[in-house]
Amino acid sequence: MKIIILGAGQVGSTLAENLASEYNDITIVDTKIKKLRDLSDRLDIQIVEGEASHPDILVQAGLDDADMLVAVTNSDEVNMIACQLAWSLFRTPRKIARIRANAYLEKRDELFNTNAIPIDVLISPEQVVCDYITRLIETPGALQVLDFADNLVQLVGMKAVTGGPLVGQELRYLRQHIPSVDTRVAAIFRKDRSIFPVASTVVESDDEVFFIAAKNDIRSVMNELRRHEKPYKRIVIAGGGNIGFRLAKSLEKHFFVKIIDRGIERSQWLSENLSATVLLGNVANQELLIQEDIENADVFIAVTNDDEANIMASMLAKRLGARKVMTLINNSAYVDLVQGGDIDVAISPSQATIGSLLTHVRRADIVSVHKLRRGAAEAIEAIAHGDKKSSRVVGRCIEDLDLPEGCTIGAIVRDGKVLIAHDDVEIASEDHVIMFLTDRRLIPDVERLFQVGFTFF
Repeated sequence: MKIIILGAGQVGSTLAENLASEYNDITIVDTKIKKLRDLSDRLDIQIVEGEASHPDILVQAGLDDADMLVAVTNSDEVNMIACQLAWSLFRTPRKIARIRANAYLEKRDELFNTNAIPIDVLISPEQVVCDYITRLIETPGALQVLDFADNLVQLVGMKAVTGGPLVGQELRYLRQHIPSVDTRVAAIFRKDRSIFPVASTVVESDDEVFFIAAKNDIRSVMNELRRHEKPYKRIVIAGGGNIGFRLAKSLEKHFFVKIIDRGIERSQWLSENLSATVLLGNVANQELLIQEDIENADVFIAVTNDDEANIMASMLAKRLGARKVMTLINNSAYVDLVQGGDIDVAISPSQATIGSLLTHVRRADIVSVHKLRRGAAEAIEAIAHGDKKSSRVVGRCIEDLDLPEGCTIGAIVRDGKVLIAHDDVEIASEDHVIMFLTDRRLIPDVERLFQVGFTFF
């Protein structure tokens, strides 16, 4: 597939890295030649220096015969113009754009269609991150929560702790502990090493365990890996920008929310548009946090635009007694460094956003893609099509599939019913198949597995 990426920032670079390793023809456009050369030195891609919204630059990048344009520059306006040019001049089949401003998103139905601005897929990083954090808050104790099949199934990552009923036991005993719940452990990470889970695998304290189950059964499984955590009630949000505002707006109906921002005008605006309590001040001010009873906060979430401010504020909040601390970190190199100490969950916006983009650029019928373990692994929801003659998966039991090593099927959703993937489950046409891959280099093999041909024997 020939794909043109506009913007070599964190999201554009990460997307190029993912797609270049999957036998795609990738060209990336940016005004910063140093960024482009750094990418070109590491990846098998083409680079073009120039303004992403200029027709001559788009021609130079090869947009005239490209299959897809992905516009992820820092400018909404540049992204929109580029998509308009792609359609008006070249009839580019697929156009994806990152749009940040609420003013545009609130009018998305009127603005973004073939008769206006022809963007096929809108990606809003702020909304993606907001949804990501909201799921974590709704699932106390989780490190990552991913939805599949219209929210019928969830894949949850959590840390096993001493005292959990299953810790120190083999996975085969999970069914004995919760006989009324069907679940499957998709992967275990132990000291940054992936362990392929089998019945005899022993769960150890501090293992990062990913399991899949029907959404209604998630809490029962989590209770086997760590002591039951009480639901969150009191939320403190540090930073009143786009993410902080959206987060407060989505949480204020069900939680007691406080939001801190240092800007006088922004704080005034927040107070006029939120029911939550708005505080004016520095998010890393110890006296302010003590005064606002941070020791009784269930969750402290730092979402300013400054990584260092987020890290320092989060560490301070944790040491002052906040029960759970979540931190937004734009520099993905910092994520693994800080998570697991004073900071419980480190959130990378680029990794959260990249899954939304990959959903629309994968081959085969891929419904959703999620990055796990800060990009080291992937969870994919694919739809099986065809019959036993035209498909490599339809009409076959899971144990008979030629799955690449490191790929496991966790669950199947058929006609609204969740089937946990056991060896004797047979895949039917139109099944939603949810898979876990410990190595993203396996993606092309999985995509081929789900592509429909004239005949397979």
